[in-house]
Amino acid sequence: MKLNKKLNQLGTETAFAVSAEAKSWSEKGHKVFPFHLGDINIMTPENIREATIKYLNDKKNGYCDSKGVPELRDVLSHDVGSKRGVRYNIDNVVIQPGGKPTIWKFLATTMNEGDEVLYPNPGYPIYESQIRYQGGIPIPYSYDETETGFAIDIEKLRSSITNRTTAFIYNNYQNPLSASSSIDEMEALAELAIENDLWVLSDDAYYEIRYNDESPLSIVNIPGMKERTIILYTFSKRFAMTGWRIGASIGPKKIIEQIARFNVNDESCTNHFIQHALAETLEDSSPYSEKILSELKDRRDLCIASLNSIEGINVPKPDSTFYLFPNITSVMESKDCNDLDVFRMKALKATGVSFCTRNHFGKPKNNETDQYIRLAYSGINNSDIKEGLALLKAWIEE
Repeated sequence: MKLNKKLNQLGTETAFAVSAEAKSWSEKGHKVFPFHLGDINIMTPENIREATIKYLNDKKNGYCDSKGVPELRDVLSHDVGSKRGVRYNIDNVVIQPGGKPTIWKFLATTMNEGDEVLYPNPGYPIYESQIRYQGGIPIPYSYDETETGFAIDIEKLRSSITNRTTAFIYNNYQNPLSASSSIDEMEALAELAIENDLWVLSDDAYYEIRYNDESPLSIVNIPGMKERTIILYTFSKRFAMTGWRIGASIGPKKIIEQIARFNVNDESCTNHFIQHALAETLEDSSPYSEKILSELKDRRDLCIASLNSIEGINVPKPDSTFYLFPNITSVMESKDCNDLDVFRMKALKATGVSFCTRNHFGKPKNNETDQYIRLAYSGINNSDIKEGLALLKAWIEE
């Protein structure tokens, strides 16, 4: 019996593959320091857990509206809109079983076979594989390293747009780079989208994982963008709910109505009792999310101090996400290693420190010469951060 040939085009969540290798090493009796996966080892807020149990016991365990329960869609429309300086209502929101479904449903709604879609590289690997699997042509755009982090190469992005380009995927507060757009960069992207009549997927997974007091920027706030932008929203990062699998697609009504049709044809609906719990608690959960942010910020600061004490590493302090993306070109030269995956496995076996590399976030371009790794500090406690990075430092500098 035959299988679909397109299955070869499906990508994977590459960090899970690294996680499996780390687990295998751990099962052989070695201590592993898990910097590889953007999971969160912090408890989901108590008020959400208690409300979830209440609604489960209240028999909210059957089917519900495929768009999501009205109470959650309503409160989420106000929460998301007010924080981005725009107005949404219940018709602009459809609930999803996590953030990831918005990616493929956005593409299935806006892209025809043979269309081109711009996506960030390095970036979340599912973007490219979903574009390709659905018959589109993935066109990568890149970032330049700066003294303070990373910035999109706007001119290269501009030159990549053709009459076949239908959309671009934009991940401000970005995984894996932790890149944050300036207002000038965001306005330049908006101008390109409007000039070329492009749909935009704004992946806002890390929109509220911010460590300074400045208001986060959103591309939907720029005139002409709200009506062409779909927001990928997830509860996973803000409330440490990665395994609960609940999020939303938020955008223009005509697109949301089509995305809702995919809900009917795919999962029917998203978990009922969790939706009711979030509808009840969302407006009162800021103290809980602030506590999560405080813990993540402490971990970030410890990671930065530890990494920058290593000879050959100088990583800027990002104001968002829970990832660091240090340039290790000189470190690899000092270890007489020119292969990132070889370096990664040597580090794991010598120190127990497990991390992803630039290669896990899209195929490197032909002209790339610098080498990078990505460390996630969301799933590892301070004591293990300190111990693991001290071992990494000793190994690198030996």
